[in-house]
Amino acid sequence: MYVDSHCHLNMERDGHGSAPEIIARAKAANVSHMLTICCEIAKEKDQVIAIAESDPDVFCTIGTHPHESGGEDEKMFTAEDIAKICTHPKVVGIGESGLDYYYMHSDKEAQITSFRKHIQACLLAGLPLIVHSRDADEDTMKVLAEEAEDKGLQGVMHCFSSTAWLAQEAVKFGFYVSFSGIVTFKKAQELRDIAADVPLDRLLMETDSPYLAPEPYRGRVNEPAYVSRVCEVLAELHGLSVEEMAKITSDNFFRLFHKAQRHE
Repeated sequence: MYVDSHCHLNMERDGHGSAPEIIARAKAANVSHMLTICCEIAKEKDQVIAIAESDPDVFCTIGTHPHESGGEDEKMFTAEDIAKICTHPKVVGIGESGLDYYYMHSDKEAQITSFRKHIQACLLAGLPLIVHSRDADEDTMKVLAEEAEDKGLQGVMHCFSSTAWLAQEAVKFGFYVSFSGIVTFKKAQELRDIAADVPLDRLLMETDSPYLAPEPYRGRVNEPAYVSRVCEVLAELHGLSVEEMAKITSDNFFRLFHKAQRHE
């Protein structure tokens, strides 16, 4: 049984079914649990919570993506506000939040301010952080260290596609590293080398659906049912069976997202 540690079940997929249909297809493909991620608190919090409430095997997070960190809606929410929303029983993490210097949809200062706020909310709520980091390796680790060094912050570098240095620093900080369908792409050998070096007790897998469908589904709308392809590649890289890797990444998920209730 697989766990998809990061997907967006609230995002519209024209012609590909509703969230309940996508969840049903995932379960038919032996995906036992899913974590649906919030990208804009004001716009999406009610959506992701409702989806999580609809199924005992689906959980959610609350947070604002760095692309949206400069918006007025984002500034309405304090760290205390975010922590309060996270008292809901189906909210098991905070994010995705972080830094994206590739697209720069929000300026650096707005991204860093929002990232710091989300870290503070995690410390208040006692929940893990889902980090989005692209072309911002040094600043990502700098902000994490400034806000949470030796404070017991837990978290994951999601949809990892950065440098070996960031993966190593994240693991040293006590974080997990999650790989998506990118790790299956033919030209992603460097990323596969990084994944092979991540300790087994720090590995997670995800789809980041509806984006980044793995091979051989590349170009299609992605969904949690395809997470098995990520598992197959990670298993091969670490010299394990798919069943062993599925168990390891599932156990890691419930260790990190300690608030999530496991249903066999």
